Formats: sequence, C-alpha cells, structure tokens
Amino acid sequence: MDFKSKADTLCELSGKLKNARVLPQVRFTAGEAERCVSLVKQSGLFGRRLIVRSSAKDEDTAQSSNAGKFLSVGDVRDEAEITRAVARVVRAMGSDPENQVFIQPFLSHVELCGVAFTVDPNTGGNYYILNYDASTGSTSSVTDGTGQHLETFYHFKGAPEPPPAPLDRVVALCRELEELFRRPALDIEFAVSEGVLYLLQVRPLVLSGPLADLEEQRRYLGEIQDKLRSSILPHPDLYGRKTIYGVMPDWNPAEMIGIHPRALALSLYKEIITNGVWAYQRDNYGYRNLRSFPLMIDFRGLPYIDARVSFNSFLPKTLPDPLAEKLVEYYLDRLRAHPEYHDKVEFEIAFTCYTFDLPRRVERLLAGGFDEEERACLTDCLRELTNSILCEDGLWKKDAEKIGILEQKRQKILDSGLGTAEKIYWLLEYCKRYGTLPFAGLARAGFIAVELLRSMVVSGIISEEERALYMSGLSTVGKNISRDLSILSPPEFLRRYGHLRPGTYDICSPRYDTDGGAYFKFDRPRSADPEPEASFRLSLGQYEKLQHMLEEHRLKTDVLSLFRFIQQAIEGREYAKFIFTRTLSDVLELLARLGESFGLSREDMSHVTVQRVMEAYSGAGGLEEVLRTSIEAGRRLERGSAGITLPPLIWEEGQVYSFFMPDGSPNFITRNRCSAQPLLLPSEEDLTGRLILIRGADPGYDWIFSHSIAGFITAYGGANSHMAIRAAEFNIPAVIGVGEKRFARYAAARRLEVDCGNRTVAAV
Repeated sequence: MDFKSKADTLCELSGKLKNARVLPQVRFTAGEAERCVSLVKQSGLFGRRLIVRSSAKDEDTAQSSNAGKFLSVGDVRDEAEITRAVARVVRAMGSDPENQVFIQPFLSHVELCGVAFTVDPNTGGNYYILNYDASTGSTSSVTDGTGQHLETFYHFKGAPEPPPAPLDRVVALCRELEELFRRPALDIEFAVSEGVLYLLQVRPLVLSGPLADLEEQRRYLGEIQDKLRSSILPHPDLYGRKTIYGVMPDWNPAEMIGIHPRALALSLYKEIITNGVWAYQRDNYGYRNLRSFPLMIDFRGLPYIDARVSFNSFLPKTLPDPLAEKLVEYYLDRLRAHPEYHDKVEFEIAFTCYTFDLPRRVERLLAGGFDEEERACLTDCLRELTNSILCEDGLWKKDAEKIGILEQKRQKILDSGLGTAEKIYWLLEYCKRYGTLPFAGLARAGFIAVELLRSMVVSGIISEEERALYMSGLSTVGKNISRDLSILSPPEFLRRYGHLRPGTYDICSPRYDTDGGAYFKFDRPRSADPEPEASFRLSLGQYEKLQHMLEEHRLKTDVLSLFRFIQQAIEGREYAKFIFTRTLSDVLELLARLGESFGLSREDMSHVTVQRVMEAYSGAGGLEEVLRTSIEAGRRLERGSAGITLPPLIWEEGQVYSFFMPDGSPNFITRNRCSAQPLLLPSEEDLTGRLILIRGADPGYDWIFSHSIAGFITAYGGANSHMAIRAAEFNIPAVIGVGEKRFARYAAARRLEVDCGNRTVAAV
C-alpha cells in the first residue's frame, strides 16, 4: 500500500484494519469548499458533532510531514459552524485549490489519545514510542502541546514480553500498519473512545539518520540484560539485597558527560572520578569505605550510577551494621517508589549530614519501621561526622591547599621535555591526586554548607531572600567571569578562562579561547567600578538565635566559624573545579596533538579510551596501532549503542526492553519569573533575552552568563548542581533537571513562561 493524501490514505484504510477503526469522512478540495454543507448532508454526517481537518498536498509526504502545521477545527455542529470552520482550514493551507479538506465525526468520551512512532526519530532505534494522554479527554493534547500530564512508553520491537493493556492494542496497530505500508518508520495518531481504538492519522516518519540494525540492537540489549541479571543480586560486602542503576543519583554523569558519551569522555570520567577517587575521599570524610567498588558502570557505553554502592558510601562509619542494612533497603525501596527523586537522592531519600532540621526530617523513617532508638542513632552518627568536617582543622582545609599543588605540577609537566603520551599520563595522575581527589572532598563540604544554609531558612533563622542574597555575595568563578569580562582585555581574559569549554570532557567541544573567544561579546562597554551590590548581614537577634541553635544541636562551632566554613567550602568547591578542569583541558589538547601526529582528527580521538593511552605509556608497543585499534573499538561501541534508549532508573531486567519514561521532578531555582522565546544550545543565534535550553550543563557553560539571558532550563541536573548554584548566584530564574519528556516539549514551544515561585513552566 502506498501513501496518498492524509484524507485519501485514511479512506483507503477504512474497513481494512484488524486492530482499529477509521472514522467515516466526507472530503473535497479547497476549490469545492462552497459545497461543504451539502456534501456533509449527502454523507449522512450532518447533525453530529464534527471535526474539520486539513489534507494539504505538502502534508504527510516522505520528505516532510508538516505535522501540526495546519489547522483542525473540532466540535462543529451546524451549517454556519461548518462553513466557518472549512473557510478557516482552507485559509490556513494556502491558495492551492487542490488542497483537500475532510470532515469526520468528532470523538467524545475519549479515554486515551496520542501519537505513536514506530522508530525512535532521534536515534533510529527500533522502538514503538507511545506519547499519550489518558486524563484530559482531548484528542489533540499531545499534538498541540497542551497536555500537562502526558505518558511516554518505549517498547523494543524485539521485546520478549508484550506491552501492558491497553497499549498492547496500539502496538498491534503499529505492527499492522508497518506491514501494510512496508515501511518501518511511521507516525501514527490514535484515540480510544468508549473502548474502541481509532486510527486518526498515519504518515511516513521522516528520519534524520539511518535505522539501527534490529538484530544487532537485540544482541546488545541481551548483553545489557545479562549484565543486569548478574549485578543486581546481593553482594557480600554491600548492604541491600538488589541494586538500582540511575543516570543521576550520584556524581551526575548524565549532566556531566551526557547519556550517550563517546568513549574518550566516558573513560576520562571513570579514570579521574568514578573508578576510585570518589570512594577514597568519601572514606576520608568519615563515610563507609567503598574504595574497591566502581561507582559508575556503562551499559554498552551508556553511563549509569550504582545506587546501592552510592547509598552504602553515604553511611557513617560508626553506624551499626543492622541499622546500616535496614537504611540501605529503605533508601532503595523509596527510590523505586519515587523514581522522580533520582536526581535529588540526598534531599529526598538519603540522610548524609547533620542539619538544623535533621531531627524533624528523620521522622519520615517512622513509616519505614525505624524506631526512636534507631532514628536517634542515625542522628548522632551524622552529627559526629558533620562535626568532624566543620572543625577548624577539618580535612577540607587540607584539600583546598592541594589545589595549589596541582597548578605547580601541571606547569612543570607542560614545560618538561616529556613526550606527549607521557605528559598525558602524568597530568592525569596529578589531576586525580591533587585535583579531583581534593575537589571531591570540597564538593562534600560544599554540599554540607549549602544544606546548613537551607536548614537555617527552614528553621526560621534567615529568610529565603536572605539566603539568596548570601549566595549572590560569594566570590565564585561564574561571578568572576562576568566581572572580568568587563574589566580585562580580551587576551587577559582568555589567558585566565580560555581553558573552559562547554562539555568539559568532550575533545570536540571548542575551548573558550578558540577563535579569539567567540563565546563572548568583548565589544560591550567596560567599567572598572561596578555598582555596589547589597550584602548579607545577620542581625543581632539572628546571631544569638543561631548561636543558641548550634549549642542546642551540639554542633561544635560558633556562628562566625560556621559562616567562614560555609563561605570557604562553597567558594573552594567552585575554585577546585575551575583548577582541575584546566588540567583536564590540557589533557584533551595533548590528546588532540597526539592524534594529529598520526593523522587522526579530534573526532577520531573522541573514540579513544584514555586507559589505552596510559597503558601505552608503560609499554613498548606501537602507539599509533594502539590508538587506531582503540578508535575502531570506540566507533563500534557508538554505532551499537546509538539506537539504544534506556530509562533513567533500572531495577528490573524487563526495563531493558519496555518501560515508561518517568516524569522528572524539576528543581526551581530563585523565586523569579520570565517569559521568553526558548533557544536550544548549541546555536549560532544571539542569546540575549532568550530562555536557554541545555540538555546537561557542566561548568563549561558558564559563558552563557556573560550574555543577558532571561533564564535557562536543563534536562539533567540536581538542586545542588553546578548550574543550580550559578542560577542562585546570578538570581536568574532556572529550572534544573526537567527530564527528557518535558525538555523535548519545552524545546518545541514558541514561547515559555517560567514562574519559579509558583514552580510552573507554561507554553504560550
């Protein structure tokens, strides 16, 4: 069967389908529009509630669907309404008299409506993707973007089990249409009314890339399932019977390297953070020793955090074993029950430090069967751990000092006569020892600092506005970039900040100093004397109340020392990140230079695993052969994983093949609002006045704050992520971690209204 016009295709399908019905229709060309009422009467549809739909010549072609471009007018009842609706639809399609209009019964009592793709249009993956509304009763809430509670369901074409009812009927319809049209990529609109499934539309799905190989994808998913089967089981040195894997519970790989990173970015993140550094420093700070456990694994190149390992690593060392086991089980159960918390586990699930509101927050453990003695024990252990970090000679101070050593080591290596591979090896070794290791400690101290501030608001010591004022007064890299852009010459500015890049681990992402600093506007007026900003001050009453609370909660510090810790921990975390990313950036440039010496491009080198380069340093084999072999393996991995989509949380084998994409629970930063046109990065367009959309924003995206943006939205990120801190510093409305579903919807909107105070984002 071949595609014709939208109306003609539906007419030809009428009566042929086994799994759905097609509504009756009357159709005519735009040139026959004046006969519309008489044609409706002749068809026998007059007197019913009707919908008037477009069927333009440039709709639903193999090259472009133009889905949603033209008008449909629903709930039309009498002659006058039919005439007006047809005229509106004809005007919307344009002047071609050969365009068609068709009229069908208007469905009421709609139980389910939506759109189904028979291939993932973004990746070419072999999935049935159903985006549907089961709550509003509208037949257009998915296609027109008005649905606020939409569900998205993925079902692999080779899945061993069928989808749940009633989605199994929609998938059966998809398969039937694929066979009829002999096409694997279709875009289908459907509705269920009074128990009957109706086909509303079918068109070719226009793809931007090739289809994934079905058998290859089946094999890769089988390998992922095998890995899950073996790794989710009990481990003798871990609390918790089964694990959960997620893209964001700890160290946020989805935000930092993306959900489909290339081999180099993935291997660098493992090497300098998640293979060992993360656990070493957590152990140093008083948490349970998990040094032998990698935090992150990858499913055919897709990075996932082992939540069971993470939860074990957040247990204070002094916690008794029975309570530790019970806590990890509680954390895992709560994460399974609330997958929307996957990017905020330290706020909504795990208890990892002492704060002024901790005694109140641990009361939620009552529902998990924890008695008063167990809750008191956890509280005491967290108090002891937090006091050890807060003290004047806390480990975080030594970590702050180590960052300076990294700068010295880095420069010595760069100035040395070592070969390029040797420089890469030693820069990475020093980056771990004096960069990411102390950064991990400062990040822990910074988290505790931010949580203590938050709990001061909850406890009524300071207001939310005062907390925001305090954060905006801190001296951090983001604020320094904005300040220095106005007072330094372009060469001076780029010498200081040129190593940063959007995509900190991506060798293909240009640094700030590429092309003379093209990320920035250096031509704006400079001012050496910026206007003074309002500053945070504690009143005498606040000071006394806080001192009393410190004593009451047995925190071994005073008010001045506490605020000194908060300031130095937050600023130290940001500075450490700035410094270690300089060394990492040098490594990427050296890798590019190494590849160039063998005729390999940056794109080629993005497929190398850094471990192979480091191994080559200590061996006598040919480096070029090592690189080319690693590149080919990396390319195979990328090709094989490109079409794979997995849920952000996995705890059952079946989720490898079939799953509902959960809604995120966004983090709204500041209480501000904006209304602006969204702009998806990367883009060549001007950022001024736009609402910036970034899938995962790492420190290299600080450049956006040098432009007068209205606000920003990210798909991934947590309440304490880098970009959340930046938004608070600049007092910019931001929505962090909206998830894939919302992010796609926002990216397609013409204009968005963000109201952080009311926690809403609306398309207008």
